[in-house]
Parts: sequence; structure tokens; C-alpha cells
Amino acid sequence: MYAPNILLKKLFLFFLIWFGFFQPTTAQKVSTELVRADSAFDAGAYQLAYRYYRGLIRQEDVASPRVLLRMAYVQEGLGHYPAALYYLNMALARQPRLATWRKMADLARTQRLTGYPETWQQDLQLTFRRYYYLGLQALLIGAVVGGTLLIIRRQHITRGWWVTYSVYLLLTGVYLNLLGTERAALVMQPRAALMAGPSAGAAWLTTTTAGDRLVVLGQQDTWYQVQWQGQEAYIRTQDLLLVE
Repeated sequence: MYAPNILLKKLFLFFLIWFGFFQPTTAQKVSTELVRADSAFDAGAYQLAYRYYRGLIRQEDVASPRVLLRMAYVQEGLGHYPAALYYLNMALARQPRLATWRKMADLARTQRLTGYPETWQQDLQLTFRRYYYLGLQALLIGAVVGGTLLIIRRQHITRGWWVTYSVYLLLTGVYLNLLGTERAALVMQPRAALMAGPSAGAAWLTTTTAGDRLVVLGQQDTWYQVQWQGQEAYIRTQDLLLVE
């Protein structure tokens, strides 16, 4: 067996190597690349900045809302509206903001795209999504604290408190499973068909445009089940790009 002091030295050396060498080096590399991309963007070299930002996302998986919004700005300037909307959707998924949604809706309106409603219901839903994880965190903390107190004082707790706690857990589960964020996707192929069923022989509903936004409900083989005008529809997976 190792002596205590030798074991401590080995553990210290391990953490020193892991946290002191690998992580700071990676962080320093990402920081350097990000500074280079920001410098190019501020200098007006938007296409060069876009290549830097895209390389960061691919290599280091750095996709902050700020970077995504800048990439969307570059793509909009180049006239690549589906790509601009895709990056805007990614930024919205990471940081729900009304300003980002309204920018998306404005861009979609000029391009006559669907799936970007400008209603008070949409604004309310977006506001809820912004604070969804904060509310979930508070509910889970309350569940842990409440459960701990009930266990500690179980001899003095009446049945009514257990029933109340069970209802609280049920409501937390409802909040978690039924009120989660939606799974959005963008049509990336021009004139992609929406069908009434997951088959080429199903009834044709409409033809979509590249940049149209759909909410994905599920997947069946090579078809995505989506929501379209309040009803279920199907589109081929190759025609749709999920927002991640």
C-alpha cells in the first residue's frame, strides 16, 4: 500500500497535469481563435470572420449566442437567408430573447417564409422558455430540500405533508415533461413536399420553401413528423435540418 504522503503527492500531480495543463491549453487556444475571429469581424472582413467562427464551432464546439448572431449577420449580408435563419434559430435555442425572434420574424417576412408567427402567444411562450431552466432548477432544489426535511422529521410529519409533497413532485414532473422547449427545424431544400403521412403515396399538403420553420414532433423511418398549421404533417429527413 502507498504511504499517505506518497498517495497525496500522486493525486496532486494528477490534478495538476489534468487541470493545469490540458484545460488551460484548450481554453487558451479557443480564446486566441475567438479573438482572431472578432478582430476580423470588427475590421469588416466578414467572410474571413465567418470562417474563423465556423472553425471554432466544428473543432472546439464553441457556439455561444454572440458567435451565432455574428455568423447570422454575415450570412444575411451575403444573401444566404436560410443559413442566416438557421444560426438565428441556434442562438435562440441557447438564449431565448424576443429581439432574436423578432429579427427572425422580420427576415422571414421579407422572404415570405412560414413558421415565424408574430403574436402575443409566441412572445409569451418565448418569455417562458427564457426562464424555463431557472424555474426547473428552483423546483428541483425545492424537491430535494423538502424530501430531506421530511425524512429527517419523519416521526413528527403527518400524512398530509407527504400528500402535499407527492403533489409537488407530480407538478414538477408535469413542468419537466409537458412544458419543455420545442424541437425546431428548418427546411433546407427548395420545394420540399409536406405529406399527410410518412409515405410518398400519402396525400400532398403543400410545398415548402428553404428557410421555413417547422416544429418536429417525432420521426418515422426517413420521415419527420412535424406540426403545420395546427395539424400533423410529414417531411423527408433529408429536407429538414434540426436546430441543435
